[in-house]
This record gives sequence, C-alpha cells and structure tokens, in this order.
Amino acid sequence: MTQQPPRLMQMIEELIAIPSVSSVNPALDQGNRAVVERLAEWLEALGFAIEIQAVPGADDKANLIATLGRGEGGLVLAGHTDTVPFDDTGWSSDPFVLSQRDGRLYGLGTSDMKSFLALVVEAVREFRASDLKAPLVVLATADEESGMGGAKALVEAERRLGRHAVIGEPTNLQPVHVHKGVMMEAIRVRGRSGHSSDPAFGNSALEGMHRVLSDLLAWRQQLQSRNVDKRFDVPVPTMNLGYIHGGDNPNRICAHCELHIDIRPLPGMSLVDLRGVLAQRLPRVLGETGLELSMESLFPGLPAMETPREAAIVRAAEALTGSEARAVPFGTEGPYLRDLGMDVVVMGPGDIAQAHQPDEFLAVDRLEPTVDLLKRLVRQFCIESGGVANHGA
Repeated sequence: MTQQPPRLMQMIEELIAIPSVSSVNPALDQGNRAVVERLAEWLEALGFAIEIQAVPGADDKANLIATLGRGEGGLVLAGHTDTVPFDDTGWSSDPFVLSQRDGRLYGLGTSDMKSFLALVVEAVREFRASDLKAPLVVLATADEESGMGGAKALVEAERRLGRHAVIGEPTNLQPVHVHKGVMMEAIRVRGRSGHSSDPAFGNSALEGMHRVLSDLLAWRQQLQSRNVDKRFDVPVPTMNLGYIHGGDNPNRICAHCELHIDIRPLPGMSLVDLRGVLAQRLPRVLGETGLELSMESLFPGLPAMETPREAAIVRAAEALTGSEARAVPFGTEGPYLRDLGMDVVVMGPGDIAQAHQPDEFLAVDRLEPTVDLLKRLVRQFCIESGGVANHGA
C-alpha cells in the first residue's frame, strides 16, 4: 500500500526546503518540478488521479492537476508552487529551513504560499472518491511570480478543471472576490552623447525623459480623477515609477535613458486601451526634439478580476468565514481560472504584508482554521450540493 502523506508540519517543512524561486532574471530563475512531484506523491497516496502538465518552453517547470472523483462542476483548490527571490542578508534564519518561534512559522513561502498547498493536502485526507458527487481538484501551478506561465499553459490548453475555485493567496482567511490588474511597461528614450561643455554636441535623453515623466504624472492624475472604485482601500488606479537609469558620466550628455512603470488598473479598465493611450501620448511629448522613443511591455499583463458577489463560492466563503468578500490591489491567477469557466474566490491563511519580505512567516493559529474551512468547502461543493450551483443557486 502507498504510504500516506506525513503530518502537516512535516509537509510544510518539506515544501519550504525545496527551492523553487521564479524570476524574470534568468540567473535567479529555478524550476518547480521537485515541488510538484512531492505534492503528486502525497495526493496519489490519497487516491487522486495525477496529471503533470509541462509548461511550454520550460523543461523544469510544470503544473500539477490532481483529481478525486468524476462528474461535472466541482471544486478546485489552487495555489502556486514558486516563490520570489530572496535576500539572505535580511533573514534571521535560513529561508529554506522551517523554523517556529513566537507562534509563527518562518520560511520562504510560508505565507505566499507553499503552506497553503500543504494545508490542502491535510484537509483532503479524509475524503474518498466514492464520497463525492462532484470532483475535487487540487491545482498547483508554476511561475505565478514571474509571468503566470503555469496559468497561461492551462488556458492555452483549454484545460477544464471545475466550476468553483479557491486560490489560497494570503488574505488573512478573508474572502476576496475583486482585485486590480497589473501591467509593467519599459519606456526608452535615445538621444546622442557628446561633451557636456556644449549642449549642441549632443541630444540629452535624460531631458527627454523629464518630459515623459511630467506627462506620465499628468496622465496618472487624469486616470485617477476619471476612475474610482470605492471597494478598494486605494480606490483609484495607481501608477508607480519604479526604475530609471540614464547616462554614464556627469561630463557626457546622456544618450540613453530607460524608465519602468507599474500600472494597477481597476476592473473595467482595459490593458490594451491603456497601452494604446501610452503609444499615442508619449511620442507627442517628445515632439520635434529629435529624440527616439521606444516602448516594451515587460510582461503581457494581468487583467483585473471580479467574481459576482452572488456566485455560490463567494456566498459560501462569506458564510463560512463570517467576513464580507472584499477587494484587494494585488493580482492573482484568478483571471485565468475565470477564463476557464470558474467562479473564483481568493482566500488563504497568510498575510499579504508578509509576502515578498525577509523573515516571511505564517501564524501557527491559522493552520487549524484553514484546514477546517477547506473541509467545509469540499463537503458543500463536492458532496452536499454536487458542486454544480449556478450564480444565483
């Protein structure tokens, strides 16, 4: 007989110990297959049918789709297996060694979000395929932190998974049904270098970028005056000027300057339309300066997500937690699962304030409530109702 999964704390410890950093920097990027294979081993021992889906273009990256039971509808419990890079000088303990102190579990991925996957395995131990009227799917994805490669692979394959989904991103166990989108753009201005003693010797890309910056800030003010959604703590779209570099020496006219910006649009705002406005505005700003402008999307972007409040999974999450579903400014894989026909709620035990931070931790007192909540959701959507409820059912 296949050996059963270990105890919860050991599962968390093992997942944290397996490096699975994903990054847009190839020097830092790692695969996630070892995490996927460990989860697959545990879930197969519990009777789940295992499918490992390769992520195109990345031999060392894959999604896990583990299914218990058959039929239509059902519940998907989803999380990503990768973490962000880390600065080991900021940690009080080894990021890959789970440590417990002061009622907290410390380690890279404790909050965001390997612990959730271990909690899912713990919650589904007691269920058998013969108990279910609708399938239960555990989904573990790759590359969420650096481009959503795993979620995109699901959509490209048109991989149908279920009707209702819970993504265990850190929300303090409060249900989230709306989040903003995100787009990251690079803006480059090229001029001509020359001796700084005479401006006529060159054409300053830095001065051109100053014009671009001024116009971007004016556009941001326009966007925020025209788009307001009071469900968010920050009720307007944001634009962050996150990176700028230009020139190489004080006595040389700057020939090249590059700016990276981050825009977080509200639901209803189109990424395509926003990029179109940028493409129209910025060339006009440089006018007859003779400077060259180019723009590049640093990743395709993530649209905002909104699940109707009357959706069965949202109402169930509200009833089980006693908390009203809310809106958050960060993005998730929710839009991709939505595109596969699922109603999505984001709800996990971690705290977003801990995500991407040194000494990332998860409070120990969140473990038992999370397991209990997940069990209740499985019973409701896979056993009691058959998991095929519509929005208003």
